[in-house]
Amino acid sequence: MKGDHKIWDVAVIGGGPSGMMAAGRAAELGARVILIEKNETLGKKLLLTGGGRCNLTNAEPSTRAFLSKLKENEKFLFSTFSQMNIEDTISFFNKHGLDTKMEAGGRVFPISDKAKSVLDALIKYINKGDVTIKTKKIVSNITINKDNTFSIQTKEDEIIKAKKIIIATGGTSRPETGSTGDGFKWLASLGHTIEESDASLVPIAISDEWVKTLQGVTLSNIKINVFQNNKKQFSKKGNVLFTHFGISGPTIINMSKDVRDLLHYGPVVIKLDILPHLGDGETNKMLQALFIKEQNKKFKNIVNTIAPVSTFQKIIMDFSNIEPETFCHSITREKRLFLAKILKGIPMNVEGILGKEKAIVTSGGVPLTEVDTKTMESKLCKKLFLTGDILDIDRPSGGYSLQICWTTGYVAGTAAAK
Repeated sequence: MKGDHKIWDVAVIGGGPSGMMAAGRAAELGARVILIEKNETLGKKLLLTGGGRCNLTNAEPSTRAFLSKLKENEKFLFSTFSQMNIEDTISFFNKHGLDTKMEAGGRVFPISDKAKSVLDALIKYINKGDVTIKTKKIVSNITINKDNTFSIQTKEDEIIKAKKIIIATGGTSRPETGSTGDGFKWLASLGHTIEESDASLVPIAISDEWVKTLQGVTLSNIKINVFQNNKKQFSKKGNVLFTHFGISGPTIINMSKDVRDLLHYGPVVIKLDILPHLGDGETNKMLQALFIKEQNKKFKNIVNTIAPVSTFQKIIMDFSNIEPETFCHSITREKRLFLAKILKGIPMNVEGILGKEKAIVTSGGVPLTEVDTKTMESKLCKKLFLTGDILDIDRPSGGYSLQICWTTGYVAGTAAAK
């Protein structure tokens, strides 16, 4: 085996968001740092985030509001976020030449609308600290030496030694970017529990063929009701983007984990309420008034007042069982009531959720109970630090995942440099 016989202060494995932040921070504090990445370049998955625009954080009004979105993990991360919060993150990127803007839902993006701008700022940061970067290095094993240092063995039989290690290899989403869960294997060998990894934030596949005819269409500000065994399980309000496989968009992605859990117990039906501001009775009264007002017009000529998206109007007509050429004064009460029912719940049969290859993030990983969240150091293996998606933290889409990466990376880099 070959090695350079140098013992690094800190070795960071994984050149994604949290790994780059950790490496840059440790170097900023004076540590000699090596960053090891299996791909040819750093930040491969980062370039895909936010549709290539990189939603780098979410401007929640407070740290408490942000952490409340992380469910049972909220209580573990207050000390972590006291060291680098949302404002600190935005200031960090501004300081390193990245101007940002806030969009709907508190989502923060670079003004350039390019994820590469975020990557460039991070590379500038790690270069400023003289971090040694080793790309195209696939780690095969990690061992603890008698002197309590670490030996990192690559597939090329190269040995890299370090006093401390930060594992930032991510989860298993988008495996084509190199996120194949390598870190889980090493951490399990060192005694850590690994909660099973599965797709968490991911689009939903629908079996109904009509859905595919709407590819590219977005319905805004509607209510999405999820049913199982004819009982409503939960509801969300937001936008729905139709795709060639089903439905997507932030609201759909954020509910996908709950849909996946329901599918274990049987079929799931999603019903779209395109008039969420009206009750059932109000919807019927609205249609009754509309048909009286436009009594001499054909149904096909007034459906645009019900569904403003033209491609969706045909779907409404098909579901309603009202012939397009029917005059409004000829539409029966029975058909009007049925149309009202459809407008309040257009049914779609869930085929499943897409796999890890389409997931924004995956669930699973190392539970926070096994990590000192003041430092991100492993409670089971001293001088070993864990960051980013390697941790089992459920979070919504909208900038939360990357903020966790920035914060845990910063905290781990700070602690590892001491």
